[in-house]
Amino acid sequence: MGTALAVAMIPRLLCWVLVAVQEFLGIYLNDQLALGTLWRELARRSQRNNSGTELGDALVRVSSGIAEDVETFQQIMRRLGIPMNPIKIGLAVGAERIGRLKLNGRGRTYSPLSRFEELDVLAMGLEGKKLLWATLRDLAGLASRLPDIDFAHLIERAERQRADLEPFRAQAGKEALSAASGQGRRDRSSDQVSRR
Repeated sequence: MGTALAVAMIPRLLCWVLVAVQEFLGIYLNDQLALGTLWRELARRSQRNNSGTELGDALVRVSSGIAEDVETFQQIMRRLGIPMNPIKIGLAVGAERIGRLKLNGRGRTYSPLSRFEELDVLAMGLEGKKLLWATLRDLAGLASRLPDIDFAHLIERAERQRADLEPFRAQAGKEALSAASGQGRRDRSSDQVSRR
């Protein structure tokens, strides 16, 4: 009798496992959608702050690509029957807006540190996006479930976006951090002079 009961339970257990996997995938995809939304909003803000420059032109391409990726991601979720969590998306947009209030060494104006931190966070997001597409393709098995999604192309696009931003990120880092170091030395020097 025990063996028959165990055999009868197998379909229920398999169903539970499939439901749990779909639930975990849904949570993961909603978390990633929220992050993609945050990076899209950050890229748009950075683009506005740097319009009319070479960096602004690069950010037009990057923010457009991130927006396309968010749309692709939403299509994937719809096709998998996973509902989007508007609360997580709203929190991501709110977090980006709250991030604007962070001290940047210049009060309320855009500073070299603002530019560097925006580009640094975008670079981290683009690296994460490469990992995300590979995870969905390889670990979640979505390449076989959604064969028309070109995950290799999405990974390559993230790599190109990252490469487009890197020279600007590096330059912004040198400007912000070297200037901050120099300012710090000047402040310490003036303190030492005033103490004498």
